[in-house]
Amino acid sequence: MTDFLAARSIMAVSLGFHIIFAAIGMTMPFLLFTAELKWRRTGNELYLKLAKAWARGVAMFFAIGAVSGTLLSFELGMLWPKFMEHAGPIIGMPFSLEGAAFFVEAIALGLYLYGRKRLHPTVHLGSALLIGIAGVASGFLVIAANGWMNSPAGFEMINSGGKFVTENLRNIDPIKALLNKAWISQSSHMTIAAFASTGFAVAGLHALLLLRGKNKPFHRAASRIALAYAAVAAIIMPISGDLSAKNVAERQPEKLAAMEALYETQERAPLLIGGIPDEENQTVNYAIELPGFLSFLAYGDFNAEVKGLKDLGSEEDWPPVSITHYSFQIMVGLGMLMAAVALLYFLFLWKWRDMLEKKWWLMLLGFMIPTGFIALEAGWIVTELGRQPWIIYKVMRVEEALTSMPGLVWPLIVITVVYVAFTLLSVFLMSRQIRFVNQDTLTE
Repeated sequence: MTDFLAARSIMAVSLGFHIIFAAIGMTMPFLLFTAELKWRRTGNELYLKLAKAWARGVAMFFAIGAVSGTLLSFELGMLWPKFMEHAGPIIGMPFSLEGAAFFVEAIALGLYLYGRKRLHPTVHLGSALLIGIAGVASGFLVIAANGWMNSPAGFEMINSGGKFVTENLRNIDPIKALLNKAWISQSSHMTIAAFASTGFAVAGLHALLLLRGKNKPFHRAASRIALAYAAVAAIIMPISGDLSAKNVAERQPEKLAAMEALYETQERAPLLIGGIPDEENQTVNYAIELPGFLSFLAYGDFNAEVKGLKDLGSEEDWPPVSITHYSFQIMVGLGMLMAAVALLYFLFLWKWRDMLEKKWWLMLLGFMIPTGFIALEAGWIVTELGRQPWIIYKVMRVEEALTSMPGLVWPLIVITVVYVAFTLLSVFLMSRQIRFVNQDTLTE
């Protein structure tokens, strides 16, 4: 394995694990806040127990997310020093602000965990909400940096054909870099996806525990709180996805073409369902075509022209087509599945509430546990691989940012072992927490 491939693999492993912890860390505080609010409004001890149980989960994932996020920060500097050296003055501000949001989140978590009997009830309740707000703010700020990599702004090149180095940059504006054109669409879509994926995972876990017949009122309440968040997010998600696709079509036509494995420029371009790209012959086999729908998705016009890869530069500047296409198909397919389950939930809630207790429905929710996280991973693969071969789109190639340090396969092995250990630790702690809940042994 080359050092270049090892460095990219380290980032892939780190991001792949961290994004799950980050999504849970963004969403769980809002579930916690809702349970706490219901307890204060109703006085039902069930919601107090639920709030205490979820508080333990929030603390656990906060700790693991903090460690995995710190590892990523070190990796950026160690693996891609030339990127950090020259891009740091432009895009460093979101990282600094994210650090402030992280500290606010940590302080709010401490107030909530240790202030139940020491703080005014309203202040204690507010601290739970503040954990979630700070967590979402952290996500928005980190994604601002990633958005800048997809849509660079806030600087000018003295020599437009020169390299991206400090001495070749002028008119640096960190505010414009922060407010890049990709930021809002990326961060909003990611946040909505985090709520949908985590909400379905929590709802599905409690649904399966409900099937076991232990502590039914507890798991019923937990599943319905989580499912409410998941369902709303899942229904909004296709709308944010559509806005994101239009944004990508404007900024990164190569990414859009790779997502749909579109090699030839077409008017009334079809949207593909499935399909196996043949990169050698530059065709797609076995796909179901919806004529005009890609044109509409990209430009809001069924007859609009969509550029194919052949008209978007040389092949060395194309993203990897097959994996980008497959990842996009997985993301969209699972997103539509989540939206369908969400609509079914609201239908049952409106017309047939007794269906929410049926075994098949609870089993369906159990099946949904991994779907959101798989879609989340697929979406990030599209975002990152669709930008290749650029670390900063059309400005700096990935290999130009690589460290000169040899032997990167060993850090790859260590990082993989660390993240696998984090995952096993999370599963162990979750299993332990579930046993406590089912034994009804939660204490102050």
